[in-house]
Formats: sequence, structure tokens, C-alpha cells
Amino acid sequence: MQPPTLTTERLVLRPLEPGDAEAVHRACQDADILRWTTVPNPYRLKHAEEFVGVISPAGWSGDTLYNFGVFTADGTFVGSMGLVDLTRLAAPERRAELGFWTDPRQRGHGYTTEAARAVARWSFRELGVERLEWLAEVGNEASRAVARSVGFVMEGTQRARMVNAGVRRDVWVAALLPQDLGIPTRTPYRPGD
Repeated sequence: MQPPTLTTERLVLRPLEPGDAEAVHRACQDADILRWTTVPNPYRLKHAEEFVGVISPAGWSGDTLYNFGVFTADGTFVGSMGLVDLTRLAAPERRAELGFWTDPRQRGHGYTTEAARAVARWSFRELGVERLEWLAEVGNEASRAVARSVGFVMEGTQRARMVNAGVRRDVWVAALLPQDLGIPTRTPYRPGD
């Protein structure tokens, strides 16, 4: 896929570029990012260079990961936001997972929620996603707060779903449907009783 640039009232979401490696590296020194995500630990500059120069571009070209760098309108790096696990994007499932992390210096401004809404709307309208999932390790309250503020509906806990730092961990799972944001879908939905 040709990577788009998305804009919101305060943000620009664009593919990461080699010049973003230092900002990614600096953000990923944060204890919370290292604790709650699966980035390498310790996170070295070479990891950031590989992420922005190889992994992210390969994800776009191979339709495996659609990752955006999130920036304020003046170009300040905010974080990383994207669709992961695109193996179920095709019909009939039309499902993707939203993943994100935020530079600690940019937390508390609502940027991550704003970016997540933009990516969700884009995924529903442009990619035909009909179920957007969010997963986070149990205990990651900050990530769950973002998901809830976007409108994700918490569905429960999945045991031993994720491996992080060589340990199998339980995750919370939630979903956002296009109709939750007033966007129609191709496939009718009949909720259970």
C-alpha cells in the first residue's frame, strides 16, 4: 500500500522516515514503553534506525504493518500508531489490531486518543476494516484509558495471549466497530442476545 498522510486538528500522522530515528530512540528509553510493549530492551539507536528504515517501510510495502509516526502540527514527535496483525484484513474477517505508544514528554495532551480516532476512521473508510481490535497486557491502564476514550468496548481477558520478555502474559482485549463511530459497514452485524 502507498502510505497516506493523515491529519487531525492538531496532528500529522505520516510514515516514519530515517530522520525520525533519534526521536524514536529517545522515546523508547521510557520505562513504561519498555515495560508494556514488545520493543527490544535495552532499546538502542540501531533498533530505532531499523524500525524507521526497514520494518515500517517493509510493513507498508508488504501489507503486514501500517505504522504512522505521530507529530504535532509544528513537527514535534508524539509517538507511534498503527495497524498491526494485518493477516485478517481481507474478507470475510476484515479485522485489524491497533497498536500505539507515546513519547513520555507528550502524554496528557490527548494526542494519542486523537491519533487513534484518525487511524480508526481511516481503517474503516479506506481499508474496509469491520472490527478493529485493541490488546494490551493486563495492568496497562494508560493504554486502556486511550482505548476507552476512543470508544473501544472492553470484551475481557485472554489468558497467556502475549509473550513479552520471554514470559507469557494475559491481555485485555477490546473492539471498535465502524458503527461505533457512525460509519456503515458492508457486512451486516447481528449482536448476540
